[in-house]
Amino acid sequence: MASTTKPDSDVKVTLYWLERSRAQSIVWILEALSVPYELKTFKRTAEQLAPPELLAIHPLGKSPVISVERPEYSKPLVVAESAVIVEYLLDHFGGEEKGLAPKRFASEEDAAKNLETETWLRYRYYMYYIEGSLMPQLVFSLIVDGVRKAPVPFFIKPITRTVADKIQSSWLDKQFAVHFPFLESQLKTAPGTSETEKGGLCGPQFTAADILMSFPIMAATQKGVITKDKFPEIVAFAERIAKDPGYQNAVKKIEEIEGKPYVVA
Repeated sequence: MASTTKPDSDVKVTLYWLERSRAQSIVWILEALSVPYELKTFKRTAEQLAPPELLAIHPLGKSPVISVERPEYSKPLVVAESAVIVEYLLDHFGGEEKGLAPKRFASEEDAAKNLETETWLRYRYYMYYIEGSLMPQLVFSLIVDGVRKAPVPFFIKPITRTVADKIQSSWLDKQFAVHFPFLESQLKTAPGTSETEKGGLCGPQFTAADILMSFPIMAATQKGVITKDKFPEIVAFAERIAKDPGYQNAVKKIEEIEGKPYVVA
């Protein structure tokens, strides 16, 4: 991906960050790309929804969302959806040069034949897999868990628990029984890795796809949805993420602004 915009004083990026959301991945991306940006943080409502103030930024009122101001733009460009935000930032601020997007072709000869590298093919796949396959199941899991723990009268509690448990066993457990072993095997077979040198899903180095994956994986491991005894590769992946300097810088950035420890979910 070629860089088309240099991060300078003529470009202003604003990230609208919501607690316990995938906006944290965008902080990591911005930090990794060394893009100057402004951070505006928001709290969830009592119903655990995004606050209505975000509707003034984007009609869906969701986070993450960014706005980009450039002299070439007649008005600020508002970009929503995690993968679209990441692709925009990588395209405009040197994603390939900074290692967040793998090279598509290993050589000019391969480019002429349209023979992409395995790393790039994996990267492209996971950018869409996270959005279309994994996240909907994990979000649904959070909703079901919320129903299970809902503060309802004691005589109704058995009903809500029964409904939540039924959904869990009839749908979510079956979905996770497919997705988690798949991710476990993909981490074992990532190109360029070995037993002594592990990285992400696409190779030894974390890509933007791994960064997008960081929030759901960290949340799932911390909540016990993914456990080390069943999925050691995934848990080890989460541990590598937590130790990554880019991840730690993003966490530190939020903690400085919020004045309290960062909580994934």
